[in-house]
Amino acid sequence: MAEYVVGAVPPGAGAIVVGNFPLASGQWFVPHSHPQHQLAWARRGVLGVAVGDTHWVLPPTRALWLPAGVVHRTGATRDAVLCSLYFEPDRCELNWAEPTPVGIDGLLAHLIAHLGREDLPDDARLRAEAVVPDLLRPLPATPIDVPDPTDERVRAVADTLLADPADPRSLEAHARAVGVSRRTLTRLFVHDTGMNFDRWRTHLRLRAALPLLAEGQPVSRVAHTVGYATPSAFLAAFRRTVGTSPGRYLKGDASFEASAASAAGE
Repeated sequence: MAEYVVGAVPPGAGAIVVGNFPLASGQWFVPHSHPQHQLAWARRGVLGVAVGDTHWVLPPTRALWLPAGVVHRTGATRDAVLCSLYFEPDRCELNWAEPTPVGIDGLLAHLIAHLGREDLPDDARLRAEAVVPDLLRPLPATPIDVPDPTDERVRAVADTLLADPADPRSLEAHARAVGVSRRTLTRLFVHDTGMNFDRWRTHLRLRAALPLLAEGQPVSRVAHTVGYATPSAFLAAFRRTVGTSPGRYLKGDASFEASAASAAGE
């Protein structure tokens, strides 16, 4: 993992600093936090951001707002460029208290590039910064949680599945491999992760699928890679778990927002 330290936003006309950080395939920054609010966006490639057991996949159509002080990890499964906006809290009108995914459209992407210029006059910078909050459109907060187990037996099974999400073995087979009964492993999984084995494996497979889909790989190939016999079985599991299709999830489709709000009773 790489070190990643950002100090205070320098005093001056603006309240937003833009930084660009190339990430090699498989590179992750160590867990860290910032004294500023951060908007993490993939200028190129696909990012992953983890806060505890919660994991977001961010193609260029999505970014993640991270409040000041939130400990997180950021990385990429393929080469990518992390573009971060740092907002000085005392000079920022937004104060979202929780990590919040937002949609990135062409206008906001161009505005971020504009703010990244070092030769931008103070008056132009202030005008551009004033527009940013109006363009941050929250998306449904539906990260796919994959709780990290601590029991060594559950951890051994989890590590096996993390290495190969398509591993077809049953819970009973995994139990034999770690030297416990099926009943014991069932109990340990629920106690350690808050999920039964099938649900935890489904979440793991869906999380593993998202970066591949965001890179543009065909659904049929991705479904097979993460352990589904058919694309329809994969899509059904995704909709059942997340509430929409993978395409709408990654794009932040407005119809997804409406369906999520309806499901929440809003």
